[in-house]
Amino acid sequence: MSRSEFHIALAGNPNVGKSTIFNELTGMNQHTGNWTGKTVECTEGHYSYMENRFTVTDLPGAYSMLSFSKEETVTRDHLIRNENDCVVIVADANAIERNLVFALQVMSLAKKAVLCLNLCDEAKRNGICVDAHALSQRLGIPVVKCSAAKQQGIKALKKTVSEICIGDYECKPPFQNNNMLGDNYREWHRDHIKKLTALSAEICKECVQKDGEQRVNRRTEKWDKIVTSKRWGIPIMLGVFALLFWITAAGANYPSQWLSYGFERLKPLLCTLLKALQLNAFIRGLLTDGVYTTLSWVISVMLPPMAIFFPLFSLIEDSGYLPRIAFNLDKPFARSGCHGKQSLTMAMGIGCNACGVTGCRILENPRDRKIAVLTNSIMPCNGRFPILIAVTMCFFTNGTNRFVNSLEVAFVLLTTIVFAVAATLGISKILTLTVFKGEPSGFVLEMPPYRKPQILRTLRRSLFDRTLFVLGRAAMVAAPAGAFIWLCANTQIGNTAVLQHITAFFDPLGRSVGLDGVILTAFLLGFPANEIVIPIMVMAYLSQTTLSDVAGYAELQRILISNGWQLSTAVCMMIMTIFHLPCSTTCLTIKKETGSLKTTAFAMLLPLVTGLLLCGMISLLMKII
Repeated sequence: MSRSEFHIALAGNPNVGKSTIFNELTGMNQHTGNWTGKTVECTEGHYSYMENRFTVTDLPGAYSMLSFSKEETVTRDHLIRNENDCVVIVADANAIERNLVFALQVMSLAKKAVLCLNLCDEAKRNGICVDAHALSQRLGIPVVKCSAAKQQGIKALKKTVSEICIGDYECKPPFQNNNMLGDNYREWHRDHIKKLTALSAEICKECVQKDGEQRVNRRTEKWDKIVTSKRWGIPIMLGVFALLFWITAAGANYPSQWLSYGFERLKPLLCTLLKALQLNAFIRGLLTDGVYTTLSWVISVMLPPMAIFFPLFSLIEDSGYLPRIAFNLDKPFARSGCHGKQSLTMAMGIGCNACGVTGCRILENPRDRKIAVLTNSIMPCNGRFPILIAVTMCFFTNGTNRFVNSLEVAFVLLTTIVFAVAATLGISKILTLTVFKGEPSGFVLEMPPYRKPQILRTLRRSLFDRTLFVLGRAAMVAAPAGAFIWLCANTQIGNTAVLQHITAFFDPLGRSVGLDGVILTAFLLGFPANEIVIPIMVMAYLSQTTLSDVAGYAELQRILISNGWQLSTAVCMMIMTIFHLPCSTTCLTIKKETGSLKTTAFAMLLPLVTGLLLCGMISLLMKII
């Protein structure tokens, strides 16, 4: 064949290491976008081998060609078009029989394919031995053993794919079926899957030895009896998150101070540079005191907790514990009329609500997905943790011992998360009884085996794919927000700054719900990024014309108390931190995911109205007491 460019696709069940293989094949030569007309993300990459160029499409994980979810629909439609020179079917060597059912479905559509058995090192430790040669003969396609996490088998996979694409290897699958293109696809395919399931079991009996399967199952069952038990499941889950929050709170303090100090040292240099460029004082103030100061606050406050939280959360995810959390929370969600998978999207929302909203794609039922999207912003995200930590340090700790303070902060954060989960369940129940009536759809939750996380790989992925991505998105909205806030503080109507007019306008409403106008204004102007809520409050209380940091929590406490803050104010502030407008990034993500301005507006008003009502009730209760 004369052409030197080929197109290949990666297909497979979820959680088989398909993305790891994709990353090993393409390296950094990849980009992410959306499928045409879909909200499902697609990833494409490139690599070269033997002077040929290969374009790789990483298809969404799918369990079946029956296409229950958007992801499975995208995968099925892509394979039906048959535009690939080769399809790499990735399978978990530890669960070959189940994975082989889907592989046989793909082979019904793909003319040329290769079966990539991933996690072979883990399968060997578990006493599972796959005869790749015998399996290849039965399937009529080449079989390559891989351990992508250890970069084993990638060269052999590239060589095999190249041989298939250029015609040196002829694939002879046991059957090809074009009836999948017909209108009666679903009815026909259900019968076909029964046949494929029986064939998969027959092939595995001949080609797979599972001497250690019972031992592996016993070990997994032993751990699951503890972490998913009625007595210990929830306490262990709370303990894990408490430890996670404590490490985040204790570890982020010093890096935040160092970053803040570094940005302060750079600010005079920036002022000198802008002055050398002969910019007038107004523009210099807008850029330095507005844009730069806001960006420095966002980065200083947001980067250290994310750099700690995301990697730790990824390690929990890679260990196989996250599905156990979903299992523990399945019954409470079912009683609230919700889908058990919503617990996974809530866990994602703790890191970033925008990521949590995107994660709602795993819910196949549109009703369940919309409920999950609407309530995801109730979970305190990484941007709201600094507010919660600051209020906690000022009003809920003894202030004498740093270690004790960090434990108290972790306890308060854990209590806040539990309250947010309970509120999510309650609001979801109300939605299912009113706006979104109906029964939640069932689901099968796959319990992967416990694995030792790939620490270095996880750190790299969480740093680039999560931390820097979310930080960059926050910085993009924080920069113009900083300019707008500075203009409000430095533009006067009469003898009063616009910012003071805004706080005075909202003050009656704020006082009626146990807050004040400054707090409500800070939440409103902090819409682009929650990280700047506290700086806006300090600026308004001190009547300053620029955002400024405070020397510590003791000084912040003095400023707040001198402006009328009490313990009830701090409690209401904590509640409004949980229930207020989702940040602009989350709102844009909701609009992108749902395609509806009405749903986006509902998602904005739902937590805001809930927060104001709760604060009003607390304020009224405190007055009665």
